[in-house]
Amino acid sequence: MGSGQVSTTWQGKRVTVAGLGVSGMPVARVLKDLGAVVTAVNEGADERSRAQAAELEAQGITVRLGDGDTLPEGTELVVTTPGWRPDKPLFTAAAEAGVPVWGDVELAWRLRDLDGRTPAPWLAITGTNGKTTTTRMLASILEAAGLRTAAVGNIGVSLLDVVLGKEQYDVLAVELSSYQLHWAPSLRAHSAAVLNLAPDHLDWHGSMEAYVADKGRIYEGNTIACVYNAEDKATEDLVREADVEEGCRAIGFTLATPGPSQLGVVDGILVDRAFVQNRQKNAQELAEVADVNPPAPHNIANALAAAALARAFGVEPKAVRDGLRAFRPDAHRIEHVADVAGVAYVDDSKATNTHAAEASLAAYDPIVWIAGGLAKGASFDELVQRSAKRLRGVVLIGAERHLIAEALARHAPEVPVVDLDRTDTGAMSAAVREAAGLAEPGDTVLMAPACASMDMFANYNKRGEAFAEAVRELAAGHA
Repeated sequence: MGSGQVSTTWQGKRVTVAGLGVSGMPVARVLKDLGAVVTAVNEGADERSRAQAAELEAQGITVRLGDGDTLPEGTELVVTTPGWRPDKPLFTAAAEAGVPVWGDVELAWRLRDLDGRTPAPWLAITGTNGKTTTTRMLASILEAAGLRTAAVGNIGVSLLDVVLGKEQYDVLAVELSSYQLHWAPSLRAHSAAVLNLAPDHLDWHGSMEAYVADKGRIYEGNTIACVYNAEDKATEDLVREADVEEGCRAIGFTLATPGPSQLGVVDGILVDRAFVQNRQKNAQELAEVADVNPPAPHNIANALAAAALARAFGVEPKAVRDGLRAFRPDAHRIEHVADVAGVAYVDDSKATNTHAAEASLAAYDPIVWIAGGLAKGASFDELVQRSAKRLRGVVLIGAERHLIAEALARHAPEVPVVDLDRTDTGAMSAAVREAAGLAEPGDTVLMAPACASMDMFANYNKRGEAFAEAVRELAAGHA
């Protein structure tokens, strides 16, 4: 790193890093390299935290374990990991002392032109569901256009590492969570999309209004396009409220026939009526629905949002098609596992809330649904009401399955329900066997739990792996 900006801005600055872990560790190291005097604080003091602390202390960073509430004396800036809630005493103390609080995304944004480098524009994506898929679709389209790009942010790739790394990029596809946006007041994207809005993480934000407001921060200062979901009015409302650069456009996406300044679907074709000459009369074909993998309705919406951001950046239509064809979804996202005795088995373990599960259920008919887990305070009435006609049967697993059972009893009393009262490692095998007993040829057995997994599994990946293994066992028995 050069010296000019480093010495004047960061040398000797007393910075507190709140939280270790995936984002806290690189933040602490980067700040130390910039010349800051860094203190890292962490609530936990377990074996992993102690090992991380030893690693940082060896680099000259002060670490305080087991006390995440007290603001270290002399702190001039706090940089927090995304998971720390805004109501923590540390942040209250910072506010009272007039000390700013940034997240790792804010830090990356402010460092992107360090040493005079030319920063890559950010195409930013948020929403309750579909963020990672859309971000990776966007990166695939940008790559197909011959652009140097990377999918970064909440997707698991550190923005700091990319922004400060040696590799130069033309543009970045950036996934941002509501947590990250809360702590990123200076972020100004080239273009941004809010895919959808549904209740989630309300324990962290305190209210739906606060959650939505943090999502809306992604539009602030956009220069070219604010992409919104024309079928989710709340996303359009956020665009109307945003303070954007002069000339920035509102671009909608819809699964219906698009109006002017929208992308949509006509006769199985993804079309653009936003980035074309004479958009009142003309439409540009981008790709076929069959080019989207998998072509479930919510995934087509993801593809349209990715296409809108790519077109806002000037990408040609052919690259949209080629990028969507090249894209492969991550595991456990509406992933077809196998067909057994004429029944399709689909793993959507990533559907950890009701909004995601509803989108997944809308893609199939008829369905034997495997659901349940930790509800995170959710209500299942609307989900069951909207999906009841598609259900052949339901198999319930997990700690709070009774909440789904009660919704089914109220809104779909005719649907057969198997309530599995077990949380051992063989529970998923039993669930798949029960589902197979309810299913008929032509049906889909869909694991879209609408709940978090930690009551039975380490994470949604492990839950999905257990489902896939159970399906393979079932297939072996039919061989």
